[in-house]
Amino acid sequence: MKKTFLIACTALLISLGSCAQKNSGHVIAIAFYNCENFFDTQHDPGKEDEEFTPEGKYHYTERIYHSKLHNIATAIQQLGNENTPEGPAIIGLAEIENGHVLNDLVQQTEIADRHYQYAWFDGPDQRGIDVALLYNPKYFHLIKATPLHVELGGMGDKENTRDVLHLLGILAGDTVHVFVNHWPSRRGEEGESDAKRATAAKVDRDAIDEIMKRQPTAKVIVMGDLNDNPTDASVTQVLGAKGDKNVQATELYDPMAELYNNGQGSLAYKHHWDLFDQIMLSGAFLKHGGRWHFDKAEIFNKDFLVDHYKKFEGQPHRSFAGTHWINGYSDHFPVIVYLSR
Repeated sequence: MKKTFLIACTALLISLGSCAQKNSGHVIAIAFYNCENFFDTQHDPGKEDEEFTPEGKYHYTERIYHSKLHNIATAIQQLGNENTPEGPAIIGLAEIENGHVLNDLVQQTEIADRHYQYAWFDGPDQRGIDVALLYNPKYFHLIKATPLHVELGGMGDKENTRDVLHLLGILAGDTVHVFVNHWPSRRGEEGESDAKRATAAKVDRDAIDEIMKRQPTAKVIVMGDLNDNPTDASVTQVLGAKGDKNVQATELYDPMAELYNNGQGSLAYKHHWDLFDQIMLSGAFLKHGGRWHFDKAEIFNKDFLVDHYKKFEGQPHRSFAGTHWINGYSDHFPVIVYLSR
């Protein structure tokens, strides 16, 4: 499949990007958000997106689409404001249909003054949902973006899954590699879906190993909806991520492990909480060297993102109840990691 890559860019944004290495603040935030079926209303030929059209079973009209845009922009506008008023420097996104959605999103009133740019590739997922990265050019300068294919051939139904988005850039003075993920879901036989997520995890691990061979102190960020918890084998064994801060520079630290072990989650099913949405950092973020170091992590579960209907009390306020639009945000809470210097 031919890949389409979009980077939102204007002359003004390019001039702002030249400032990406200069940050006078002492805290920056990086975030991830699964936006739950963030489609436009048009059918994309070759994709199984008919449900999210005006004629589809969700009756996904322009009115609903614009409400969804407003809601997601509101969530992004509020992310991390208590610690960094300008919001996250970079935000990984999942379940994004296309560049049209991203272009509309960054122009929403709630976040337009941040001049977010985005990186996105048209990937092979049957439903047409991909991962993307929003970035504030004041704090992040994108050097290169590459899709990494996750080959699931011979592993059962739905053999096409989301690519991993690998980005190289400068984050407020530090050169970083960012991997944005949305691993295969927990459908089908348990062992089969486990193997698919292990395959996706190995795509990250192999790419990180190549980076570390060249530069053992490289700063690497792995984020995404992994459809696995911090204690699952895809994370602990294949990626080799640890919940202990005592990691080597070439290893991954998963701050979400402590939150999960304390009973916190980013999504719930029948009141059982999981923490599939994770952000991990290479050991260099915990060692001396470079500008920015790990400070803390949180699940962004502010009250406006929470469902208060009795049946779903405390869970994320999702977009639809069945096929009925309930003017929500997402069935996932965003997650954030803060870096300080």
